Amino acid sequence: MTSGQQWALTSVEQRLDTWAHRRLESLSGRGRVRGYLLEFAVFTVKQAWACIFGALMLALLLGTHLWYPEGAALSRSDALVVGAVAIQVLMLLTKLESGRELWVIVLFHLVGTAMELFKTAVGSWHYGGDGLFWIAGVPLYTGFMYAAVGSYMVRVFRLFDLRFDHYPPRWATALLAVAIYANFFGHHYVVDLRWVLLVLVVALNIRCVMHFRNHRSQPWRRMPILASFLGVAFFIWVAENIATFAGAWIYPNQAEGWELVPLSKLVAWFLLMNISVVLVTFVYRPRPMKAPESSEGPGDPAPLSR
Repeated sequence: MTSGQQWALTSVEQRLDTWAHRRLESLSGRGRVRGYLLEFAVFTVKQAWACIFGALMLALLLGTHLWYPEGAALSRSDALVVGAVAIQVLMLLTKLESGRELWVIVLFHLVGTAMELFKTAVGSWHYGGDGLFWIAGVPLYTGFMYAAVGSYMVRVFRLFDLRFDHYPPRWATALLAVAIYANFFGHHYVVDLRWVLLVLVVALNIRCVMHFRNHRSQPWRRMPILASFLGVAFFIWVAENIATFAGAWIYPNQAEGWELVPLSKLVAWFLLMNISVVLVTFVYRPRPMKAPESSEGPGDPAPLSR
């Protein structure tokens, strides 16, 4: 499979890209501030589209929390599983996601479910209610919340044509991701290494710069990859607050009533971002900003080989 095929937009995303081009083309002749505001608006719309899976999951959680009938034959948690599967099937049938990307999402699902089984067993959080689609006290809709992160990651790679300077070797990122994942389990029994791992994530990625553009015809923008990790971790924390408010799961400090998830959770989500990026880059290899000429043509250089 060529790089161009890997990064092809879906039909809906192509229309979104065309819309972005029309909006951004109108930047010429406008004031600088107005132009920046318009580009930021386009950036926000494309980010919202990248979050479509997660947004639909949150809407499902909130909707069933507010309006799901008590005493229904199908429990709320089972209805959430059915709804999540329906969303995934619909996105595949309408070609909003490719079969290749489905493998990434399934991998997120499996990694997330394994963590859920362990964390609920040791009391880090718990789920209320009951139903048929449960495994060892964990409702199966939880895996789809991790899958939503995977869906977002693969969409962002495509929509913003991501390129990288000084991307660390993939073997090093993979080893660190394994260590982070192991610490999520091991810190219950041995010393918690999250702060050491946090320093290692920063050290490994400190030179890496992510380049993106709101449309292929527009100038490249740049951002330290660590800033993107932190930004996504913050929005996951916001989504986590919405989900716990909707009763998707309950932390010990929320047993007597809902309250904000502690900001300290940002560290966990920041570390999770490292795992998430590694999972995606083993399907969509990170591409360098400057690459040698290839038969795939300018503007679509070969994937970075590591």
